[in-house]
Amino acid sequence: MDIKDNTFARQFETTVEEGLVTVEYSFQEKKIFLTKINTPESYENEEFITNFLKNIMEIAIERKFKVVPILPKIVVFFKKNPVYKELLPPGIRL
Repeated sequence: MDIKDNTFARQFETTVEEGLVTVEYSFQEKKIFLTKINTPESYENEEFITNFLKNIMEIAIERKFKVVPILPKIVVFFKKNPVYKELLPPGIRL
């Protein structure tokens, strides 16, 4: 999966056959706040979205960022993938 970190638009991007899939973020003090997932209309490949989020978590690990899930769908991702809970800042409980 090829992921682009579009810092100007503040989003991670990848392309699927139907178009662009993005995860919007904001950044503050070595924390990345994941705020929104955008997919092409009628795109519903949850497995792809999960893999996209896993790749974003690996980027966060490489850059030594903590991850703050704002979007409920991303909170669910953390609950289903407890291996990434170490990326949550102290005090964040899901």
